[in-house]
Amino acid sequence: MAEHTSSSITIDAPPAEVMAVIADFARYPEWTGEVKEADVLATDDQGRAEQVRLVLDAGAIKDDHTLAYTWHGADQVRWTLVKSQMLRELDGSYTLADLGEGRTEVTYQLTVDVKIPMLGMIKRKAEKVIIDRALAGLKKRVESQPGA
Repeated sequence: MAEHTSSSITIDAPPAEVMAVIADFARYPEWTGEVKEADVLATDDQGRAEQVRLVLDAGAIKDDHTLAYTWHGADQVRWTLVKSQMLRELDGSYTLADLGEGRTEVTYQLTVDVKIPMLGMIKRKAEKVIIDRALAGLKKRVESQPGA
C-alpha cells in the first residue's frame, strides 16, 4: 500500500454544511484552485455522486480522470480512481468530526501515484499542496456562505 498524506482543519460551521459543500461537485471549480471542470456521471439512490469526472491542473499534476465515491453516513466520503490519463492511483477521503458549537474538524487523506516516474518526496509534496489548498478553499467556501 502506498503511503498517504493527511491534514486537518477546523471550519466554523456544522458538519452538515461542510458536507453539503464537499458533495456539490459542480461548484468545485469555483473554490478549488486545481479542479477546472467537474461532471457528475452517476448518482446513488440518495442523489449523491457515485462517479465524477474531474479535470485537474495542480501544477506538476495535470489530468482528466474519473473517481468513484463511497459515502459513509453523514461524516465521511471516500474516493478511488476509476480511470485516468496520468494517474495510477488517486485515493482519498474527507472525514468530518463535530466539535460542537457549530465547528467541524475536517481531515483530508490522499494517496497519489502517477504513471510517470516521480521521486517520492516530490509526490508527497504535491499531495500536501493539493490537500492544503483544498482544505483552505473548503474552509473559505463554507464560512463565506450565508448562515455560516
